[in-house]
Amino acid sequence: MNTRDFLSIKDFTPLEIRYLLALARQIKANPAAYSETLKGKTLAMIFEKPSLRTRVSFDVGIHQLGGFSLYLSPAEINLGKRESVYDVAKNLERMVQGIMIRTFAHEIVEDMAAYAGIPIINGLTDYSHPCQAMADYLTLWEVKGRVSGLKLAFIGDGNNVAHSLMFAGAQLGAHVWIATPPGYEPKADAILWARERGHQTGGTCTITNDPAQAVGGADAIYTDVWASMGQESEAEKRRQVFLPYQVNGRLFGQAKPNAIFLHCLPAHRGDEVTHDVIDSPRSVVFQQAENRLHAQKAIMVELMKDRAVPVPELVVEEETVAGR
Repeated sequence: MNTRDFLSIKDFTPLEIRYLLALARQIKANPAAYSETLKGKTLAMIFEKPSLRTRVSFDVGIHQLGGFSLYLSPAEINLGKRESVYDVAKNLERMVQGIMIRTFAHEIVEDMAAYAGIPIINGLTDYSHPCQAMADYLTLWEVKGRVSGLKLAFIGDGNNVAHSLMFAGAQLGAHVWIATPPGYEPKADAILWARERGHQTGGTCTITNDPAQAVGGADAIYTDVWASMGQESEAEKRRQVFLPYQVNGRLFGQAKPNAIFLHCLPAHRGDEVTHDVIDSPRSVVFQQAENRLHAQKAIMVELMKDRAVPVPELVVEEETVAGR
């Protein structure tokens, strides 16, 4: 791979993204073969935002690979206030072999990567959530047998999750539709990048304010909370704006009969999604959540392993995820 960090899915080639997904599937199928891949390695986990899935999947993942984890809370670091990003990076690079950071501004992970001489993994920023998207497309591949050519409809806020779904879909040749209320669309630079990369892979990125149009004929429907961390003061206003974008049985019924439901969790049943959708047999949200573990193990293996440590052979062809 051409980068030592995992900051954004945009930073990789389509083949590199397919490789990571194939590696994740192989690790999931045979975890014992990778149980000492990161023996003696330590991952520092910096949390400026709390999390269930990110905390558990990285913590368990590094241990299952033979390494160790170190949890660092906001009180212990307080980036940019108690201690500068530069000083944190220069200290940690002498003590650990990798850093996962879950924070607010995307510039923080970029600065950390610029300053630290060890791999940096973006556990979430306000701009992107690349580890989540890797788990999402791993789930699509498992359930549908391919990714290329699938229609994925994201209904809700054009947020960090939407951005990374667009980036990964463009890398893998999927047709990603984003339906948001007016004024809540994804950032223009994210849309432009996804469309330009899609020209190379056959993928498309379509933005609309009509949820029914996005859902029509979709293979998968995805939604997220209406108010993310840091937006709690807007929660009631957003609820009124986003209510017409609720994924309920009526809207879900306009997708393909075998369409699946995705959600990055936590979910607010009765707001962005109703019980009959998220708790239905076509909901794969817990398989999707589990795949955070396997996708992130693949990322850690690729970034943190010593090149001298043998790992099972993995051959990735252009068609691996494309299904062509």
